[in-house]
Amino acid sequence: MMSIIKRNYSLKKHNTFNIDVKAKYFTIIQNEKQIFNLLQEEFSLKEKILILGSGSNILFTKNYNGIVVFNQIKGIKIIEEDEKYSTIKVGAGEKWHDFVLWSIKRNLSGIENLALIPGLVGASPIQNIGAYGMEVKNTIQKIHFINIKSKKKIIINDFDCKFKYRDSIFKNQLRNKVIITNVIFKLYKKPINNTKYGEISNELQRIKKDPSPKSIAQAVINIRNKKIPNPKKIGNSGSFFKNPIVSQNQFMKLKIKFPDIVYYKNSSKKIKLAAGWLIEHAGLKGIRKGDAGVHKNQALVLVNHNNANGKEILSLARHIQKIIKIKYDINLETEVNII
Repeated sequence: MMSIIKRNYSLKKHNTFNIDVKAKYFTIIQNEKQIFNLLQEEFSLKEKILILGSGSNILFTKNYNGIVVFNQIKGIKIIEEDEKYSTIKVGAGEKWHDFVLWSIKRNLSGIENLALIPGLVGASPIQNIGAYGMEVKNTIQKIHFINIKSKKKIIINDFDCKFKYRDSIFKNQLRNKVIITNVIFKLYKKPINNTKYGEISNELQRIKKDPSPKSIAQAVINIRNKKIPNPKKIGNSGSFFKNPIVSQNQFMKLKIKFPDIVYYKNSSKKIKLAAGWLIEHAGLKGIRKGDAGVHKNQALVLVNHNNANGKEILSLARHIQKIIKIKYDINLETEVNII
């Protein structure tokens, strides 16, 4: 069955910044057959293709002159298990947070610290999503995808994904060249109980719970709800910038100048800085330019107060990057994909 193609379609409901742009063509895919049918269509050979999930990590600055494919491939299924692990095949169109809740109900561990991250499962390896001491790369085993040009189904393992901090092969060599259909995860049956981020430990004490996948997820949900605004109430994409990673030498210089700087050890030679702290202490928290602004409670989040367009939000982001460069000599990179 061929999926329905819509023309000149508004994407306002398909991006969490609530930017009102249009796609030249728009279609929903629910299985691999529909993907292959779409790729066989003559018009698809002439148009660029954008795979869209929940639109929670994207900033549209203009109309999309091509085909927007809304991935709705569903399904969560345990395909293998032993005493230590459960291996799960998950459709790319499943909501990420729903999958986290699914794993917690089955007492599986490995993604509980990633609770309430918006987006779909298919986007998780592209961005190598991470939060509170966990990265999704540590639980991904394989990725199933279809190559748009060759129209072939391909499976690659975690090593070939070339995972890095908020990065993967899907953001580089395979960018806009594949459609992810399923992700294979390997989750632990024994709880990891990763509480090394102080905020989690503090929240567990506050709610009087011992560490477990369920309680850690609840702590993360509580923390995120305090920090990050609901995009249904005010347009945003969560963390707009990556936490910058600097050398020990650069960090020591910054530490002398800014003794209270917030940081995390990334490796023996690198230090990860808290981008939110940098922005806030540059005096940018809560600023507003027209309807584009920095959230009053979380400096890492840019918001659409009302009717800002993508270019206005991008202009604010560039202003922030300029100030951070001047004040700290740090190049702040965007985590959000800009179209």
